[in-house]
Amino acid sequence: MPMCARAGLVKKSFGQSNYKAILYDLYIKQGWIVGRTLNNKRRVEEPAAVQNPAPVIPLLVDLRALILPSDLRLECMAANLSAGRLRSAFVRHSGLETVAGTIPLRDETLVVMANARAEERPVYILARDAERPLAVLLQSRLEQVTGILSFEGFAADRVAVLAAAGCATIHDYVGVSDPGSAGFTGARRAFAVSVSSSDSRAFARRDVEITALSAPKARGGALLKLLRPHQYAKNVLVFVPMLTSHQLNGAAFLSAFLAFVCFCLTASAVYVVNDFVDLHADRAHPSKRRRPFASGTAPLRQGLWLVPLLLGGAGLLALQLPALFGLLLLLYMATTTAYSFSLKKMMLVDVTVLSLLYSLRVVAGAAAVEVAVSEWLFAFSLMFFTALALIKRYVELSDRMDRDLPDPSNRDYRIADLPIIAALAAAAGMNAITVIALYVNSDTVKQLYGHPALLWLLCPLFLYWIGRVLLLAHRRQLDDDPIVFALTDVRSWLVGACTLTIVALAM
Repeated sequence: MPMCARAGLVKKSFGQSNYKAILYDLYIKQGWIVGRTLNNKRRVEEPAAVQNPAPVIPLLVDLRALILPSDLRLECMAANLSAGRLRSAFVRHSGLETVAGTIPLRDETLVVMANARAEERPVYILARDAERPLAVLLQSRLEQVTGILSFEGFAADRVAVLAAAGCATIHDYVGVSDPGSAGFTGARRAFAVSVSSSDSRAFARRDVEITALSAPKARGGALLKLLRPHQYAKNVLVFVPMLTSHQLNGAAFLSAFLAFVCFCLTASAVYVVNDFVDLHADRAHPSKRRRPFASGTAPLRQGLWLVPLLLGGAGLLALQLPALFGLLLLLYMATTTAYSFSLKKMMLVDVTVLSLLYSLRVVAGAAAVEVAVSEWLFAFSLMFFTALALIKRYVELSDRMDRDLPDPSNRDYRIADLPIIAALAAAAGMNAITVIALYVNSDTVKQLYGHPALLWLLCPLFLYWIGRVLLLAHRRQLDDDPIVFALTDVRSWLVGACTLTIVALAM
């Protein structure tokens, strides 16, 4: 039947109203080609099938290229120890939420991910099965992540994994510097982190073109920084009994020097443990987040191995000194360890313990050179270092107040306590100066010094220094540790030089 006749038959059978709809349906189903209008002046053809959009090219990011190198088991252990959950310290994935919220990410990888999202391309994290719980938690932290893919599944069948995600069979990839990684295979553009010169040659031998995002970072400097050698100045206190007792001879100096080295090694070991326990709290601090453990520049496992090495060296040196010094060194180590785990979380107990630890250095120095400890020196040390510990807490709390942060979770202090802390610090500092005045007026000074009246000049010197530190802390011009501040402050050095000069002239 001719096409016009077929159209007329449809019109006659179904009426004028349904003519066009029924006719169009017949044309589509039976492939008729007829005119679109009733006079058949134009021809219509079957509509072209809707073309599916081309699959987008995803960016795949290896989880290990996103986070800085770390040990998740140790990260979780640190989170539990900091929270006082000792039983959970060895439970797998316990504390992982804390880790995911604080673990440092690679800035160079984040830039590549941000660029991909700006191009409206999906970004997937490639996570190994053991790392998937961390990847899931990180996905909520990173808005630019579309989903998580199995690293093992991708290595086994790249095309199937990409097809299941609705992506093209080619991809962009950010991975660690491993030429044999499956992610580099079939990648349109490949990025690698921590690429060394030997890695570049290995990529070239495999004909893999990559863009190096970063080079490996030297760990030696980070491990040395972990020991906090700048804090060794505190251990100079072990020389004070030698000076105040006028034991200025080679044997006394050697004993005091060995005591100094013992305290330096022991203090470094304790600093490593303290940084490990405070790992996640430090990452939220404006300055402490640059510490080697917190920033990820020092590996946790290697850093913790330094602890037995440092303590072993301190123990061997302590055997060359009197037994009383060894006992005092053990007391110092036990107290600092207890401070790291629990005592620092107790209000005012923490500053009292810190001042006692400073005073313990003085007592241990006296034991090393086998002289009696002056009660005046002990009382001055207790008051003076209590003032410094309180100033340190004042600086920390004032910084939180200035940044509109809540009360610290790892310290039993509130921002509202600032006026009381400042008053206590000033009182302790003034009491230290009072002890100096009472000491200068005692009979002991007359026996040790030829010109004891000169020692009165120490009072205004210490009054100036304590008052200046308090004012700088109030003005937010002081670092979080007054001892560290004093080491870099010219006026503090001048006060120290004047103090030594006055003592020398008084002899």
